[in-house]
Amino acid sequence: MARKEHISETPATQFLRKHRVDFSEHPYPYEEHGGTRVSARELGVPEHAVVKTLVMQDEAARPLIVLMHGDCKVSTKNLARAIGCKSVEPCKPDVAQRHSGYLVGGTSPFGTRKPLPVYVEESILALEKMYINGGRRGYLVGLAPQALVDCLTARPVQCALAE
Repeated sequence: MARKEHISETPATQFLRKHRVDFSEHPYPYEEHGGTRVSARELGVPEHAVVKTLVMQDEAARPLIVLMHGDCKVSTKNLARAIGCKSVEPCKPDVAQRHSGYLVGGTSPFGTRKPLPVYVEESILALEKMYINGGRRGYLVGLAPQALVDCLTARPVQCALAE
């Protein structure tokens, strides 16, 4: 039997274990600026099932997390409308890191430094299984999308744009 590669804990995996969420671990060779295209290729899964965690902020600089399919972009206009804000924009990498506690490229919605409101593209919840960052670059966890609603009270929104 093949020996399972040991992966050290992250705040995200600690959060998932504490909330008794079943998940699989998927390390892969991280490529700078490779994004979900690289992780999907390395894991042999559709990029649509790889979910990116984006730290954004509203017009008052209040942080929020948006979860989006790897092969889609966020319409910030539609997102702002859906959540009742004037505008939404991505946070600068250092600001995103300060809010989430994670390095950009390794951001997970689970186990963030402080609780942040989470919005999820509605169609993600229809996936059987999704792959999302496990709190470190080059490390995804596979789990049922329902965990986003159950553990993070993620609110479904429609703001996807095809890339």
